[in-house]
Amino acid sequence: MSALAKRIDPVESEAAEQRELTDGFHLVIDALKLNGVKTVYNVPGIPITDLGRMMQAEGIRVLSFRHEQNAGYAASIAGYLTKRPGICLTVSAPGFLNGLTALAHATTNCFPMILISGSSEREVVDLQQGDYEEMDQLAVAKTMCKAAFRVLHAADIGIGVARAIRAAVSGRPGGVYLDLPAKLFGQVMDATAGEKSLVKVIDPAPAQIPAPEAVKRALEVLKSAKKPLIILGKGAAYAQADEQIRTFVEKSGSPFLPMSMAKGLLPDTHPQCAGAARSTVLKESDVVLLIGARLNWLLSHGKGKSWGEPHSKKLIQIDIEPKEMDSNVEIAAPLVGDIGSCVSALLEGMGNKWTPAPAEWLNAVKTKREENVAKMAPRLMNNNSPMDYHGALGVLRTIIKERPDAILVNEGANTLDLARGVIDMYRPRKRIDVGTWGIMGIGMGYSIAAAVETRNPVLAIEGDSAFGFSGMEIETICRYNLPVCVVVFNNDGIYRGTDRNSAGSDPATTVFVKGARYDRMIEAFGGVGVNATSPDELRRAVNEAMDSGKPTLINAVIDPAAGSESGRIGNLNPQSAIRKKPTQ
Repeated sequence: MSALAKRIDPVESEAAEQRELTDGFHLVIDALKLNGVKTVYNVPGIPITDLGRMMQAEGIRVLSFRHEQNAGYAASIAGYLTKRPGICLTVSAPGFLNGLTALAHATTNCFPMILISGSSEREVVDLQQGDYEEMDQLAVAKTMCKAAFRVLHAADIGIGVARAIRAAVSGRPGGVYLDLPAKLFGQVMDATAGEKSLVKVIDPAPAQIPAPEAVKRALEVLKSAKKPLIILGKGAAYAQADEQIRTFVEKSGSPFLPMSMAKGLLPDTHPQCAGAARSTVLKESDVVLLIGARLNWLLSHGKGKSWGEPHSKKLIQIDIEPKEMDSNVEIAAPLVGDIGSCVSALLEGMGNKWTPAPAEWLNAVKTKREENVAKMAPRLMNNNSPMDYHGALGVLRTIIKERPDAILVNEGANTLDLARGVIDMYRPRKRIDVGTWGIMGIGMGYSIAAAVETRNPVLAIEGDSAFGFSGMEIETICRYNLPVCVVVFNNDGIYRGTDRNSAGSDPATTVFVKGARYDRMIEAFGGVGVNATSPDELRRAVNEAMDSGKPTLINAVIDPAAGSESGRIGNLNPQSAIRKKPTQ
């Protein structure tokens, strides 16, 4: 018997044995549940397999994906839709790296998300001793997200989870990394002490009230406008200040231009909507109010030909991040605060005697909008076989109009760019797409999370190239029997399927297998597959899918020559100044 055992009173020893204990596994789960986490998106494996199983046993819904990047995209858009951090759980090293793409995407797009990854032990990583999937994940993650934390002791799990939640949703939302080494899960401590160590986050995203003088300045600039314009960004949609924004826009009388994920904050058919007159209002406006929109590449950085004469506009910008002001051009009236508080302050300052935008400006925008809509209408009504983009999108435009609560997921090149302009949205946060980076691969992850978080039917409109990045997740959609209808615009390639390789027998770099049948993939997992070769067939197939709620994939056969290079952003593809003759 050891000296330590001899010194312990037998009664005390028996009491210690009867004392209830807890461990790292249970403390992580309890900390998440205490803070309202109900859903986790994950890929199981070492060292977090049992954590996922135990989460499920404790009542958290755990959805397992085929690839961590797609689980991460699901968590990121869950954060956007709910204003609570979406949780992605991954294995160490390669799995962590797969999830890191989605974490960086969440940070760039200001979506609250927490990536939780198992990892190797610090003493092994720091000495580079070659542990299983050894990597200093915290150091890597810090470069890609808003904040990163590592928990080494079970007693610190509660505070670690709390810090991650607060960091993800406070101020400008973003991605947060939480590193949990494998040994942490097995650490044991007194259950009562463990319960006391947990932290419920109080008021994680408090209102940030704008300065009164900033509100006054913004209203003075807006009042001076002869041709005002309001630009709504996805930040305005995230804010869920829908009534305040609608009231403000209508009271101002200004035309508004919604960015793609802000479509539906006010219906695209609203008389003040300038979506179909984008070029006109950007060029001719004299005062522009940005609400939750950044002057990045999507708005030509606020300068250039598309914005008219240099220095011809005054800009007002509402953003919770002070550093966003003057990012590309001078902001005449910066308004720093959360969007709900800022818009409410503007409304209060306008009072009951606000003079709306001049009627001649509204009429000019209306005339241009109606002219452009009339030009487009015949192209959306064709019944060509194989389909072109406009004929197919005309059908889907009508379906969304008839089903305004459906969530529209959209990605691709031509498929994205054209759908963004063709399909009107009627309600907020019903359109989710590639966001700030304009990436591909978000489709199936977004679709799964949208169906889970909103319980609404989902229509995913995918280019065939974009679908390839996450297509295996149709098995996940079928496994959880989610009401998702995927429409793959199949034109046999990237941009178009008609390119030729003049130097050899390999297919051109942008060409896929001719006549591919994506619909047969979902049939292998028990879903419904349909091959649609005309707009009429597409209409019937999508309506049946949306009515049934069954996982469905429709292979929409598009003319291989219908696309254009990079959709509407082909100018971003550099062109070689040298033209060499093909190899003989």
